Amino acid sequence: MLYLIDSLGPGGAEQLLAAYLPRLMERGVDPVVAVLKEREGNPVASVIEAAGIPVQSLGIRRMRERTAYRRVAEVVAATAPDVVHTQLELSNTLGTIAASRLGIPSLSTIHTLDRPAPWSRDSVRFRLMAGVLRRRADLVIAVSASARTHFLGRSRARAEQVTTIRNGIDLGAFGRHAERPTARAELGIAADELVAVTVAVLRQPKGIDDMIDALPAITAAVPAMRYLIVGDGEHGPALRERVAAAGLADRVVFAGARTDVARMLAVADVFVLPSHTEALPTVLIEAMAAGLPVVATDVGGIPEMVERGSSALLVPPHRPDLLADAVTRVLSSPLQAAAMGKAGSRLAAARFDIDRQAQRLVDEYRLLVMRRAA
Repeated sequence: MLYLIDSLGPGGAEQLLAAYLPRLMERGVDPVVAVLKEREGNPVASVIEAAGIPVQSLGIRRMRERTAYRRVAEVVAATAPDVVHTQLELSNTLGTIAASRLGIPSLSTIHTLDRPAPWSRDSVRFRLMAGVLRRRADLVIAVSASARTHFLGRSRARAEQVTTIRNGIDLGAFGRHAERPTARAELGIAADELVAVTVAVLRQPKGIDDMIDALPAITAAVPAMRYLIVGDGEHGPALRERVAAAGLADRVVFAGARTDVARMLAVADVFVLPSHTEALPTVLIEAMAAGLPVVATDVGGIPEMVERGSSALLVPPHRPDLLADAVTRVLSSPLQAAAMGKAGSRLAAARFDIDRQAQRLVDEYRLLVMRRAA
């Protein structure tokens, strides 16, 4: 199996691939990974290599680079895999073309629900990818039902060409963590403070600005409240400026990019995901597995991940006022928070176990190989 991915930076798709690969190997898959370009040093590459899986770097900077397709085609031809599995936009486009021309079955995963402005560069790239997948991909995997509907609507692909396999996680890694007191002390958070946490790559569509705008109302009702932001990204400096301008520096902790996400979740009392768009955010599954009550926006695949009112409170995006009300409600009611956390933990175990999802992938690989052989 050849896995092509745009980067191995600290994003959800990249970390998912690293988590899935050992499970796929247990099920007889012999994986090779090729990463097209570099993002923040590609830290996930070392995680994959530590599992004994080779990672090739193709050094591509952008799709329009003259040698981009040639490099992808060369690695596909040299590897000669049974199936090519592509992830993210550039790999989905170039990898699917290469596999198709070489007569190798391919499948591509759609991780996002982004809606770029018409005729923007992002929109043109998406339409190019969608057209390639519609014409050449043997199978497209959407990570949520909403992502499947979105892709079908924008690509005009055949319904039978697109299936849904939800993301899965290692549930055992996200139980309530014994290091909560130590982790809080390291972050400068007192034992008696109530903590809301967001874990995300810091981009504007993650909606963290809205949570910052909600903080004055939350802290007025819950004075012992802190907001922990875990992650880094291009929007980080703007968020820090927003916090400083609002006089909230003593309320907000920027933890930066972390590899110990389970430990960071253990610090918190509520998980907040104020995104403007999402397909199926893995970190939301991790938060539920960690037993945290969830406050999130009612967008994309989020509603199909949770039990509204039971494991999570959902609010419209771009509404700091309603976000503040929901977070305040959870932090002000320990009994409700505990019940929501237990409901989320049960839901994560029932729907998002990584071993079950890995087996589904292997089943799809086998079907593709059998169809091509026939």
